[in-house]
Amino acid sequence: MNDQEKAIDKPGKFWLITEFARAAMEYSSFIPYKYFMNKEQIGDGHPVIVLPGFMSGDTSTKPLRKLLDDIGYTSYGWGLGRNYGEEEDLELLLNRVDKIYQDHRKTISVIGWSLGGIYARQIAKARPHLIRQVITLGSPFSGITDNNHAVWIHNLITSGKGEDIIDPELLADIPKPAPVPTTAIYSKQDGVVPWQYCVEEKETAIHQNIQVYGSHLGLGVNPTVIEIIIDRLQYEVSNWRKFELEPSSFPEKILYPVSRA
Repeated sequence: MNDQEKAIDKPGKFWLITEFARAAMEYSSFIPYKYFMNKEQIGDGHPVIVLPGFMSGDTSTKPLRKLLDDIGYTSYGWGLGRNYGEEEDLELLLNRVDKIYQDHRKTISVIGWSLGGIYARQIAKARPHLIRQVITLGSPFSGITDNNHAVWIHNLITSGKGEDIIDPELLADIPKPAPVPTTAIYSKQDGVVPWQYCVEEKETAIHQNIQVYGSHLGLGVNPTVIEIIIDRLQYEVSNWRKFELEPSSFPEKILYPVSRA
């Protein structure tokens, strides 16, 4: 039996019960990071939409968006209140993407945290000509209705109907890769969703999985994740290349896990 055929379990209880504490530590490290980070890398002003996770809103992504604005990008929240996983939100987001593109006349990078990454990928599938790249943070796009600790919340919001109220064609399409450069960031210490559901089944020239150390709830303020995002945003479709570590760099040996998906 190969790894893909093995049953995928929910994240361990230790990682779940320590989620809030670990996320708080990541935020605590984000505060000094944003003051001492290298701000010489200035963005090109292109628009970046940051989509929140399940039951979160734009407040959760504000620290990341503020940092992106500070280094020269034009960030946007999703503007739809809390993310309750409503299928109709996708159409509203597509309208928002169209409007932002009309305002800037530049292709858009989309960052999606957890469930926000599901929307980010679907936006890119529907508007590939408008999307520069997609970056997902702990997004379970290959197993959104399977074993994870967020399914009970989704069942509660949908009055127990869960996936039954979602278009089956949409559910079947979610695991498929978007036709634009995509970076899937994941953590094996994720206490909410199995990390195996947060990676592309197959990496290609425009699809990469990157493992980090971190909690699910802290990915959006995790300095290591922020470094990856800043590196990724400098690229366009025409010159996009995969994120690479310096094997001889001591800090990178400490900050990044050796193993990959």
